[in-house]
Amino acid sequence: MVKLDILSDPICPWCLIGKAQLERALEARPNHPFVIEWHPFQLNPDMPPEGMDRRAYLEEKFGGKDRAVQIYARIAQNAEAAGIAINFEGITRTPNTLDAHRLIHWAGIEGAQHAVVTALMRAYFQQGRDIGDRDVLADIADSAGLDAAVIRKLLDSPADRDEISARDQAARDMGVNAVPTFIVAGKHAVPGAQPTEVWLKVIDEIMAQSPDDDDGAD
Repeated sequence: MVKLDILSDPICPWCLIGKAQLERALEARPNHPFVIEWHPFQLNPDMPPEGMDRRAYLEEKFGGKDRAVQIYARIAQNAEAAGIAINFEGITRTPNTLDAHRLIHWAGIEGAQHAVVTALMRAYFQQGRDIGDRDVLADIADSAGLDAAVIRKLLDSPADRDEISARDQAARDMGVNAVPTFIVAGKHAVPGAQPTEVWLKVIDEIMAQSPDDDDGAD
């Protein structure tokens, strides 16, 4: 098996696109060697805990409405080409994602990371839900088979807050400055939302290099 570490933020549209394109490759190669783990990277580590108005955030980040519209038009085109529906009009707030990353971390302990990451992205990009809201996160946890009451108590505590922030900073210290970033076998960084064809090639190359399962034993 080969470890595939994914640094992402559940409010990052390129992470959504990259996830979908990777998943298509995995579906096409059901015997793929990847063991996937999701890691925290906040697009906006200085975001206020309560988040902020989406329009104000975009205009501040991109230097005005016109520039924000240009950038998101490109994202919308890429999402459409990838067959992904994003309800941009439904997103009214940009959240602080520290708590969402805490939830992803706890989901990993329970073997439910994929389900939680998928549910977080669906909630944000399709349903327009505020995934910085702890009640929303507890509901998402419940939908992924986690104990919502336990998750709510953890969210109301400082549990793993410092660890998630430290892991985020460690990624930046290693030179990661954008997501998604995929790290194959702990060595090879693959930045950006790669097309499905690229992942198929990577998988095929890894599998071609793997030793035969037959070790000569009877």
